[in-house]
Amino acid sequence: MSGLKVLVPDSPLRGELGPLPEGVELVAEPEPDVEMLVAGPELADRLPQLFGSLPRLRVIQSFSAGVDWLMPMTPRGVVVCRAVGVHDSSVADWVMAVMLAMHRRLPEFIENQRLGAWIRTDGDESDAKDLEGQSVVIVGHGSIGRALAARMKPFGMRVTGIAQHAREDALPTSALPDLLPLADVVVDLLPLTPATEKFVNRDFLARLKPGALFVNAGRGRTVDTEALLAELQAGRIRAALDVTDPEPLPSDHALWHAPNTLITPHVGGNVPGWQERAYRLAGDQIRRYVAGEPLLGVVA
Repeated sequence: MSGLKVLVPDSPLRGELGPLPEGVELVAEPEPDVEMLVAGPELADRLPQLFGSLPRLRVIQSFSAGVDWLMPMTPRGVVVCRAVGVHDSSVADWVMAVMLAMHRRLPEFIENQRLGAWIRTDGDESDAKDLEGQSVVIVGHGSIGRALAARMKPFGMRVTGIAQHAREDALPTSALPDLLPLADVVVDLLPLTPATEKFVNRDFLARLKPGALFVNAGRGRTVDTEALLAELQAGRIRAALDVTDPEPLPSDHALWHAPNTLITPHVGGNVPGWQERAYRLAGDQIRRYVAGEPLLGVVA
């Protein structure tokens, strides 16, 4: 392939694309013969207008792992690629952080610090746990799930991955009814699709054992919020949420005040270096496209 034109934000991070094949031209504004779009955050608000100026567009490389926000506006026939590997380490680290925080009662102690209260055993002392021997089910076991499982291994945690179809490192979703009652922690890393909307429903949550920790670092709409809120208000389970439905979570929403709940404002992937990784992936995808090789993270 020769003469490939790629629309890329005019960013200092362009250098992270690496060496590109001869004939690849990078442009910062739409031109009719652009075939590939690197959808960096600088272009996110302009995408609907950009698409109307790109009649020959064939591929969009997203900077986000979830592309539910992008798919409805994407022109028919254009391939969308997720940001495979870009957010693996940061999201996996966030999950580890909130698991440790919830297991060691840090939200409670932070509140005690705010009050200036030295309280060591408020409630049942056995509520504090370590991670060794904990049984974890990762629902949506892709590249982020594998990064998370690698971090859990040194802690002595027992991890089971769940994917749509069985493979070497994951069981199918049909295994969930037997696994959920045994899990100490359930991590939701599901992308949002028609099949996963409210996948974590009343029946799913009811299968969790008392005291189980539900962690959502996937998409808020994969969870039935009312069902989750009911379980939390009943004090049956605990939760750590980086994503919610609705999102942003309104200031008067009951979820903010649910017991045994830790909420962060969709920041799991927000760390220095993620955009550099995204540009490096985009450079790899450009090289693959020119060479006629399969692209990574293609959304079916």
